[in-house]
Amino acid sequence: MSAAIPHSPEVGTAPSARASDRARRRRAALVGLSGVLALVGLLSLGAGAVAIAPGEVWAALMSLIFGSTSADAMHLAVVGSIRAPRVLFGALVGATLGVSGAALQGIFRNPLADPGLIGVSSGASLGVACAMMLGGSLTGFVAGAMIPAAGFVGGLIATMIVYRLATRGGRTDVATMLLAGIAINAFCGAGLGLLIYASSDTELRDFTLWTLGSLTTASWKTLMLATPVALIAIGLLLSQQRQLNAMLLGESEAYHLGIDANRVKKRVVALSALAVGASVGFSGMIGFVGLVVPHLLRLAGGADHRLVLPGSALLGAALLVGADALARTVAAPAELPIGVITSLIGAPFFLWLLTRQLRGVR
Repeated sequence: MSAAIPHSPEVGTAPSARASDRARRRRAALVGLSGVLALVGLLSLGAGAVAIAPGEVWAALMSLIFGSTSADAMHLAVVGSIRAPRVLFGALVGATLGVSGAALQGIFRNPLADPGLIGVSSGASLGVACAMMLGGSLTGFVAGAMIPAAGFVGGLIATMIVYRLATRGGRTDVATMLLAGIAINAFCGAGLGLLIYASSDTELRDFTLWTLGSLTTASWKTLMLATPVALIAIGLLLSQQRQLNAMLLGESEAYHLGIDANRVKKRVVALSALAVGASVGFSGMIGFVGLVVPHLLRLAGGADHRLVLPGSALLGAALLVGADALARTVAAPAELPIGVITSLIGAPFFLWLLTRQLRGVR
């Protein structure tokens, strides 16, 4: 009579244990990124023409939140009226660009997809420029609400054109997508050029600074207008984690898992246009955040969108807040356009990434 083989609980629980371990690592990574964002935000509140020590920044924040009187009056005014809304708005814009880039890369299954490269940002910019030219007679909330609406419409139209041109038989060709994006960017650039040519001196200066990207328009009113739209778009994009993970296997495999790939693509494209349009409308064209951030996360932690999507929002926010602090300090008291800073970071990264793609390195 043979001895019974004892039951090993490790055999049945190993997959569950591995899943639990991966979940712990994801949570730890997201907590770490949240800490990085908080630290960068605190340092950014003190950076600028008027330098404020971290301890004084903390005292000003405590005074703003709890109403204490321990902070210096000048520091309290600078932090509360100027830098706090700017840091919050920079975090919002960075989060929208990061999560939109991650979602677009997920549906196209290529790390070269980016809101700027495929026409979302330039389309949104053209829409906002038209609204700025046509909305001069409007005032108050209506004029402000036109900005994200025009950005959304422009970004959506540009992205749908690129998507239609690059998709045949349910498959999206990345090379065609990038070429179509170049054409759309050129067309929108020509439209912006015509608007700039027809503008007055004051409008010309505003247009020029806006196309270079800047957070100088940040205020509590700007946050009130942009935050609801951006947060709704970000939340809905974050809800697509399971669908995007399924599409990593291929559209046929996703279909067998109950995922309608075409519907997911349309939903993600529309939400990305909404998110980017809302942010670009107030901050101008800020490139490469949606390209660099998701790819860095994939290199560090894999392609799981349960990490990539929320991680891109946090890292994108930290990157843009840090870039804005650099833009305010490197040439103080003057201020560099933040779009210049992100392009200086992103362009070499894109060339390196393109070289890897051409060499077949994954």
